[in-house]
Amino acid sequence: MGILEKISEIEKEIARTQKNKATEYHLGLLKAKLAKYRAQLLEPSKSSAAKGEGFDVMKSGDARVALIGFPSVGKSTFLSLMTSTASEAASYEFTTLTCIPGVIEYKGANIQLLDLPGIIEGAAQGKGRGRQVIAVARTADVVIMMLDATKGEVQRALLEKELESVGIRLNKSKPNIYFKPKKGGGISFNSTVTLTQCSEKLVQLILHEYKIFNAEVLFREDCSPDEFIDVIVGNRVYMPCLYVYNKIDQISMEEVDRLARRPHSVVISCGMKLNLDYLLEKLWEYLALTCIYTKKRGQRPDFTDAIILRKGASVEHVCHRIHRSLASQFKYALVWGTSTKYSPQRVGLTHMMEHEDVIQIVKK
Repeated sequence: MGILEKISEIEKEIARTQKNKATEYHLGLLKAKLAKYRAQLLEPSKSSAAKGEGFDVMKSGDARVALIGFPSVGKSTFLSLMTSTASEAASYEFTTLTCIPGVIEYKGANIQLLDLPGIIEGAAQGKGRGRQVIAVARTADVVIMMLDATKGEVQRALLEKELESVGIRLNKSKPNIYFKPKKGGGISFNSTVTLTQCSEKLVQLILHEYKIFNAEVLFREDCSPDEFIDVIVGNRVYMPCLYVYNKIDQISMEEVDRLARRPHSVVISCGMKLNLDYLLEKLWEYLALTCIYTKKRGQRPDFTDAIILRKGASVEHVCHRIHRSLASQFKYALVWGTSTKYSPQRVGLTHMMEHEDVIQIVKK
């Protein structure tokens, strides 16, 4: 029996098992086995395949956004509208067969946008270049899931399932569980909150399935068995996702309103160029980038060339971005902007910068 058959057998058994107190250990074990088989499925095959056309694209710019969706939902049209790159678009499916990069220039930042080939059902098992598409998606900072507004909710559920099965968790935070395998001493289990979904026995069963018999486990929040398995496996990617519903010019206003009110959702029309500016605003928010402007002594700030950093960046990060030796020669910095109590404020390396702050660095 191959791995795919084993996975489908376990999925069928999980589907037909009733969820109650008596079956929670059985379900927990099944989920652990399922995660193990899926991990094996994603491992590259040992035999070296013939070298084909390169698929991944070198990371460039200040952030990376992956466009994921089924064939013919408008990904290539969207890329051509947002960037200067022309991606081939046609009315038939699978027009795009490889990864096409483009650059969105917005608020002084260069955001790399990747148009990935359409995903089909079963992509996680490697159907239709699905595995390569998903591998590229794992390297992105934000995923834009392009959906056809005329096709209801089925597309979103299928795509989420495909990404979930390969360890991409959308709009979720990392489970707050401390887990550390040890050399001996058995399994020590503790929790700082009341657990309703996991018990000590279930945790031990799952660990034994992974051949772990000595470990420290501390639950700091009420997590499910699935989230605990994610912590053990350790290769999960947690990333923000924007659900973009295209072709809203073909549905009713009531339906547009309903889709637009869903969490993490934006409605657009590539054909009629509707709502694209709002999508860019939301994308900037999800990428959590900040622009920092520099200033030389006795001169006006340079607003033409911003330094783009992640939210929560400190003065030290700014120094490293300007020159790697600057932090060692740093004396103090003067900062103007919303991160200071008064302008300018004299600050040290640990001061946290905010969007559109101006900085002047003074060396020793």
